Amino acid sequence: MSDGSEDAAQTLWHGRFEDGPDEALLAFTESLSFDIRLAACDVRASKVHVRGLARVGLLTDDERDAILDALTTTGEELTGGGFAAEPSDEDVHTAIERRVTELAGPAGGKLHTGRSRNDQIATAFRLWVRDAVDHLAGRILDLQAMLLDRARQAGDAYLPGYTHLQRAQPVPLAHHLAAHAWAFGRDVDRLLDARRRIDVSPLGAGALAGSSLPLDPAGNGAELGFGAVFENSLDVTSDRDFVAETLFALSLLGVHLSRMGEEVVLWSSSEFGFLTLDDTFATGSSMMPQKKNPDVAELTRGKSGRLIGHLTGLLTTLKGLPLAYNRDLQEDKEALFDAVDQVDLALSAFGGMVATATFEIDAMAAAADDQTALATDLAESLVESGMPFREAHAVVGALVRQALAGTVTLAEAVAASPDFAGLTIRAGAAGGAELGVASLFEPGAALARRNSPGGAGTAPVAAQLDRLADRIAADRARLAEASGPAGG
Repeated sequence: MSDGSEDAAQTLWHGRFEDGPDEALLAFTESLSFDIRLAACDVRASKVHVRGLARVGLLTDDERDAILDALTTTGEELTGGGFAAEPSDEDVHTAIERRVTELAGPAGGKLHTGRSRNDQIATAFRLWVRDAVDHLAGRILDLQAMLLDRARQAGDAYLPGYTHLQRAQPVPLAHHLAAHAWAFGRDVDRLLDARRRIDVSPLGAGALAGSSLPLDPAGNGAELGFGAVFENSLDVTSDRDFVAETLFALSLLGVHLSRMGEEVVLWSSSEFGFLTLDDTFATGSSMMPQKKNPDVAELTRGKSGRLIGHLTGLLTTLKGLPLAYNRDLQEDKEALFDAVDQVDLALSAFGGMVATATFEIDAMAAAADDQTALATDLAESLVESGMPFREAHAVVGALVRQALAGTVTLAEAVAASPDFAGLTIRAGAAGGAELGVASLFEPGAALARRNSPGGAGTAPVAAQLDRLADRIAADRARLAEASGPAGG
């Protein structure tokens, strides 16, 4: 233990302690190594706080200007790499205050007037998270737009749709890609919804109970672009719901990316052969010259577990904390910083991988043209003739069993079945030509008949892509409105 004469004078709480902190305590509790990322947000919030103090008469104009100039210089040093940290700089907030006091002299000692690190940290962190959410929502929208472009480029291409990883029914490639795009749209919606609860200013809440000084939380919050100001000082200084919500949204985004990544792994295998990765988004083997590996897709799967781990770790930390602030809350930042970083990297690499991949249309069509994939369409043709679906299901199931025995094809079994004798079907939309059931076995013919809204038929898919384009445009407008001048 040191004698504390020098170390204690450098802490924010030195007046209470006879001895200064031990080096082991400082090493264990420091957060400057990672919360330095909050520097710009802290400087921004500190400037607003200083102007607020001057506005209510707690700083003179000269003191205000001296502190603001010092904050500007400190911010420039932090972003320009010229900032020199001290051993006593426990976190970025302490470091900034120390440097401001060095530059501004006695006036710098008034920077912390009416403010605790509790509301200071919460304010800077909410600003950072809000900016991160805006950035990632925009990145997801870009991924959606790319998937929409690829869906339009797919034209009439189709492949087997799967349930239980077993071939089920043929679906357009456009429908499959759009399915992923709609899921990513929910991720955007979740982030923008969470953003409303992030967008609350804690500045003025103090350590937990506000202040006896004539602070202006509403004015400060408005200047920082927050949409609302805290209602309860105890709640806002201890609230990390916004971190948990953001981590959940990013975790579920990671799950959606992982699911599509799993398909890329499968589709690019020789067993499927539905997709060829561009050389720029694949890796090779150090030993086997023939290999082309889908590392981006595999790492995307792997990192989804990392994201889920961050979420469960934070929730476990939060579940045992009483009101209000506890130092455990320091554990929120590394989790979210890493989650944001990993998602940002994944969106770049994953988007590039899908944008440059080649879909092997012939291989997809060959797999989708398996006659047994038309079983549901055959049953529905019997339903259109008046047969109850359960009976139609049994009839077609028996024909499939006969075809799988290898004596006849499904088309031949249908042609010989008295249940299908003389039966005609619509070639496409209502009012289309009436054709024999045998026409169903022509490549892609079943897709033209599936006209239920939102389904995998030719017409509803075309309408769906238009709606998807409208949804992406609407969400871009929502994001622009939320992140504009009034929204920070």
